[in-house]
This record gives sequence, structure tokens and C-alpha cells, in this order.
Amino acid sequence: MHPRLVGTRSTASHYLASRSRPRFNASLPGHLRPLVFALALLLAGVASPSRADELAEKGRDIFQKHQHAVVTVQVVLKMSYSGAGRSSENRQDLTGTVVDPSGLTVLALSACDPTEIYQRMMSEEAAKYKLDIEVTDIKILLDDGTEIPAEIVLRDKDLDLAFIRPKTKPASPIAAIDLSKAGSVQLLDQVVTLNRLNSAAGRAYAASVERITAVIQKPRTFYIPDSTMTATTLGSPAFALDGNVVGVFVMRAIGGKGGGVRNYRDSMTTIILPAEDILKAAKQAPEAKGSEEKKEAPKDAK
Repeated sequence: MHPRLVGTRSTASHYLASRSRPRFNASLPGHLRPLVFALALLLAGVASPSRADELAEKGRDIFQKHQHAVVTVQVVLKMSYSGAGRSSENRQDLTGTVVDPSGLTVLALSACDPTEIYQRMMSEEAAKYKLDIEVTDIKILLDDGTEIPAEIVLRDKDLDLAFIRPKTKPASPIAAIDLSKAGSVQLLDQVVTLNRLNSAAGRAYAASVERITAVIQKPRTFYIPDSTMTATTLGSPAFALDGNVVGVFVMRAIGGKGGGVRNYRDSMTTIILPAEDILKAAKQAPEAKGSEEKKEAPKDAK
């Protein structure tokens, strides 16, 4: 920038605007200058809207094809602290992604049963007061109002995945996402995410656009989305613009040192777990067995 403009935002803006204006040859006839100027403005604005329109069109195609495979999962949690004389129940609506027509649904374990992530994040002092969390009720809510009682059949603490199945076989197949048709993305690529909004918004289906800010390859591959506030929630599926599923949003957490707010913030982040990893875990999910003990993914299955 010109040295005379340093520290003056208004003057600097005027300078930059003047630099970006089209310049015309003085010999151009005066009556043609307005027409040429308008044409230059039109051509300058052609590229950006067309790219935006293309993104919106691809996003709508993904939305129309896969929206019904995204469900609301209603969970009731019973929480109590060791030594406390009372407990409390909390009901919450979560986002789940159906990955098999039988109703097998994946969601973030940290959302439906945060016991593991609490244990990782709590300081040694706070860990003395054990927090017990019990999932007392789970229902899959379909868009036609159907409520399907379900249960957790598999927990994968390392991947932050919980798989749930209907307690009884659905009368008809449920729309599902085929995880075998997986896609990959690169740094700064855009992905389309789907979820269902809360009850205040009528649990309407919604779509958002996220951008990949980092690709982590060790100890395993996963993607870091940008931190822009969108409707995307844990459990939401993400799709590449070619329509292939990239993965599902989960939480990654490492053991924190101390109990400060900064340590908590620095020890966890939202990630997109690749569809290939989710598919491997899904193949281990047993059938629903009522009140029998639920299965945990073996450590050597990663």
C-alpha cells in the first residue's frame, strides 16, 4: 500500500477501489464508454456466481438423495455422582446416520454416552468424584413421526462411535447411506453435510457447507472441518461434491493435563471420521439383544 495511506482505513479503501476500477483508453468514443464499463462489470461477476450456483446445485442433489438417511435419535441419560444422594435425567435429541436398511444407525459416542470423554478430560482431582452416566432410553425418530425403540449394540471408544439398532425389526427397510461408496477430500475442499434440526424447527432436514482445513494422516486418517458456525452437529454425514460419502462428524479427545478451560479446549476437536473406518466398525455390530450386555469393539480391530 502507498505509504501515505497507512493508518487510514477510509482512504485506503478508496485507494484500493480506485485501483480495481476498469481503465479505458482515452481515445475510446465517449458514447461507448458506459456500455464498455457495464460489460466489464458483468464479465467480472460471471465467475463467482456460477461457482456458487454449481455448489448449490450439487448440494441440493446430495440433500434430495440422502436426507432420509439422517435421523433424530432421542436419548435419555441418567447421571449421578459418587457420594451424591440424588441423580438426574436429561433428554436430548441427537443426529444419527443410518448405515444399513435394517436400521443400524451410527452416532457420536461422546454425544449419546459422554462417560468416556468425561473421564479423559477430567483432572486428577475431579476424577475422584466418579460420574456415572446410564443410557436409559433410546428412540429413532423418523420423518413420518414413527418412534422406533432402539439400543446401543456397539461402542467404539477410540473412534467415538456408537451403533444402535431397533429392538424389533422394522416393518419396511429404512433409507440408509452406503458406506462402501466412500469418497475422499483434500485440503480446502468443500463438503456438504446433512442433519435434522431441533423440535422448535419441526425437525426439518438441513444442509450445510463445510471446508476442510486440515487432513491428518497419523495415527489414522481424519479430516478437520473449519470452525464456522453452521447447522452441522455430531453424527452428521459429510459428502464430497461428487456425491460420495466422506465420513461422519465425531469428537476426538486426548487426555487433558489439569482442569483449566484452556486445557479442555486444546484437548478436543471435532473431526470427520472417514467412511471406511465406520464401515469396518459397523461390520462388528451385533443384532439387538434386549437387555443383554452390549458389545465393545476389540482394540485390534482398527
